[in-house]
Amino acid sequence: MSPIALPSSPSERTRPAKLKEAVSTSEVVEPLRFNPTESVQPVQSTPTLYSEDIQVGDSWTTEPRQITSEDVSEFASLTGDHTPLHGQDGAASPYGKPIAHGLLGLSILAGLGTNHPKASTLAFVAIEEWQFLAPVFFGDTVQARNEIIKIDPHGRRAVKVRWLRQLINEEGRVVQQGHFITLVGSKSRMTAKPR
Repeated sequence: MSPIALPSSPSERTRPAKLKEAVSTSEVVEPLRFNPTESVQPVQSTPTLYSEDIQVGDSWTTEPRQITSEDVSEFASLTGDHTPLHGQDGAASPYGKPIAHGLLGLSILAGLGTNHPKASTLAFVAIEEWQFLAPVFFGDTVQARNEIIKIDPHGRRAVKVRWLRQLINEEGRVVQQGHFITLVGSKSRMTAKPR
């Protein structure tokens, strides 16, 4: 797979000529162009996309986000997962330094992708073939890449969308990836009268 072309603005979209079916687990993409000491601007409002607005091959790259030790601590408190390898000193980590929870990375990826694209999502259906490819360390800056790889009809006013979702670190390495399945509504659903 060729390197990801990072957009000049957070909401810029790209349309690859053809989607490759397999993504290499050793894939390295172009590194993020982000200085962690810079402040991240709030996400600008983007138009909602309906089923008629999307097609296979559409892709979006989100703004970057730094994962802090506070994020990890709050996630541990919320979930009750106080596994020592996520501790501040990293003494129990096989990497010699503390790592973030894999599910924290997955949750951050899901949150980042909410506005990239801002789809008319009716339901989140499944996560499939999820891979944790590399650790995320305290202080890493990550961003998400979302690409539509399949669209199937789902009733009269929605489609089922299979997304390739990737979490990418500041070195350009894909650290997590897999498929999200969602239902996306049509414009006609918004204009339909209630029964």
